[in-house]
Amino acid sequence: MANIDEEFLMDEEETRREIQFVREQLPSDLKEKYSDEQLGWMFDTIADYFFESGILETDDDEVDVDIEKVADYLCSQAKSEGLSALDSSEVRFVVEADLDFQEENA
Repeated sequence: MANIDEEFLMDEEETRREIQFVREQLPSDLKEKYSDEQLGWMFDTIADYFFESGILETDDDEVDVDIEKVADYLCSQAKSEGLSALDSSEVRFVVEADLDFQEENA
């Protein structure tokens, strides 16, 4: 079993791979718009959305995710946390790429 330091390093590596994957999927005008920290925050917030929405509690093999709702949730959370404003029409590309990464690495 990995100790806490090893788990932390594995999580960091996973986040780096996810950031790289998402950047490759984004339209060219968005590839450098978000910092690694912003993308990491978005990934964590997307996960929060899935936990809070109950999507993860279904027994269905496939779940229909409303990307617009997730993007709106990210924008709402950014605003409530006093972060820079996000545009849901742009954030949706991050959500889609994140979902693709999760599907490929499930």
